[in-house]
Amino acid sequence: MQTPRLIQAHEALLLVIDMQDRFIPVLHDVERVLTRQKQLIKGCNLLNVPVLVSEHYPKGLGSTDQGLMGVLERQNPPAIVEKTHFGCCGEPGFMDTLKGFDRTQVLVCGIEAHVCVNQTVIGLLAAGYEVFLVEDAITARNPAHTELAMRKLTALGAVPCNVEMALFELMVEAKHPQFKAVQALIK
Repeated sequence: MQTPRLIQAHEALLLVIDMQDRFIPVLHDVERVLTRQKQLIKGCNLLNVPVLVSEHYPKGLGSTDQGLMGVLERQNPPAIVEKTHFGCCGEPGFMDTLKGFDRTQVLVCGIEAHVCVNQTVIGLLAAGYEVFLVEDAITARNPAHTELAMRKLTALGAVPCNVEMALFELMVEAKHPQFKAVQALIK
């Protein structure tokens, strides 16, 4: 197991897992989670951290939440991988897409904590990535499922963090040219 490091902008990628229309109404504390995800995506955009999005069976479950897509579209078009596997890493083509970004750290947010996030993080750890769980941007229908998944994944080697922690680690110092813009996102 690697020794955890600070999140580094030149090594990091944000993975947004399955934030799709049909899931949104049934998720616990979804408005707070969507707000955190938007802050994180905007911050990553400001800090030139690439964003990869997964959509689980979009034909049946809809596309990524339009509010998030509005923030994601800055990448024009956003990198989206459709999947039927619960874990992104099991989906043909996903690992090739991920490797194309040439990053070693993956910040993870999305749903559901105990299913797709869980299996994706385990796959990323097995593939040698340093994984950061952005806990305030991860949820499930049942908060107990989220809590259990975070405990399990942390025990397996994923590093817990939150949106503010991640963004400040990415900037390193207050002299960063995007400091004021990022700080404004989280106030």
